[in-house]
Amino acid sequence: MKDERILIDTSAWIDYFKGQNGQTMNLMDVVLSKNDIYVPKVVIAELLQGCKSEKETSFIEGFLDTFFIIDNSPDTWIKAGRLSFLMKRHGKTVNLTDCYISVIAQENNCIILTLDKHFKDIKKFLEIKLL
Repeated sequence: MKDERILIDTSAWIDYFKGQNGQTMNLMDVVLSKNDIYVPKVVIAELLQGCKSEKETSFIEGFLDTFFIIDNSPDTWIKAGRLSFLMKRHGKTVNLTDCYISVIAQENNCIILTLDKHFKDIKKFLEIKLL
């Protein structure tokens, strides 16, 4: 995998920062060294929300600032809400934030790197690429 647009989800960042899963660490190291990394603002907010100290927040802000920070289009949240609605009608309840991340990845032609199993369900309703 080289020269791809990769959107890294909160779950993968958390696992990477904890440094406890060798498989995730190796994959993330390869992805970070050979690809363009995209980070939605909502992922930054989720990571900051989980910080335990000012030192952690400063680290997160500085570290993530080296990647492409992406924001939504005027219709991103509407598309995410409609995706969530569609999935719920088919018996699948998924976090609205995960729907949003999927939509913004699709809008920016990104492959999603995530450890969250919900994205496999989302893929059945929205054309997204998962790593």
